[in-house]
Amino acid sequence: MELRLDGRAAIVTGGSKGIGKAIAAAYATAGARVLITSRKADQLEAAADEVGHGCTWLAGNAGDPDDAERVIATAVDQLGGLDILVNNAATNPYAGPLIDIDGPRWDKTMQVNLTGPLVWTQLAWRQAMQTGGGVVLNISSVGGMSTSPILGAYDVSKAALIHMTKQLAAELGPGVRVNALCPGLVKTDFARALWEGDGEARVARSYPLGRLGTPADIAGAALYLAADTGSWITGQTLVLDGGGLVAFAQG
Repeated sequence: MELRLDGRAAIVTGGSKGIGKAIAAAYATAGARVLITSRKADQLEAAADEVGHGCTWLAGNAGDPDDAERVIATAVDQLGGLDILVNNAATNPYAGPLIDIDGPRWDKTMQVNLTGPLVWTQLAWRQAMQTGGGVVLNISSVGGMSTSPILGAYDVSKAALIHMTKQLAAELGPGVRVNALCPGLVKTDFARALWEGDGEARVARSYPLGRLGTPADIAGAALYLAADTGSWITGQTLVLDGGGLVAFAQG
């Protein structure tokens, strides 16, 4: 089977930089018609130009149901359908113990990281995939499989996204496949506070593969799951973390 997406239409949320942009580039290079979306039009325009291959863009807030409906309707119209949805957009407005988080920042975390992917998937299902089939890919995190002294709320949202992936895969098969990717620490602007300075070397030493991830590492797996190579895979969570979860505990 070839890693090709010829004739398929894809939306990537949070597609203006980092992992989202890398996935969009991988899909477009593989022949897909790709629309990227995020909040800032100037970043989207620059990203679409960089991706090339006819990549288009439309600004929208992934946590706003009205924006989601508008973007998906536009994509279905402009791209001639919708075959692939990548729920990549995420936020992390709070760092600290979960027990101390305030209501507004908890709500925002869940709205973007969990409710958002559900709403986008519902709309993709209703507007295209219920009759035409397709692929949904949720970008979760290894944080959803462990605990953290400062990222508890974010990790709870990503743990719930892993379970939601399984639930939707059970509900939407056989026409729609739903899977999740769980990156470890990837060198993106979103995660900069975790790797900048001496953080990169420190974390890399704890990974059996000896380095942090790059957006391209995640994009390759995203392409594999969206293409025919993933045609018998649904409800699964693929960890991409340089071996971090199996590393020996540091004494």
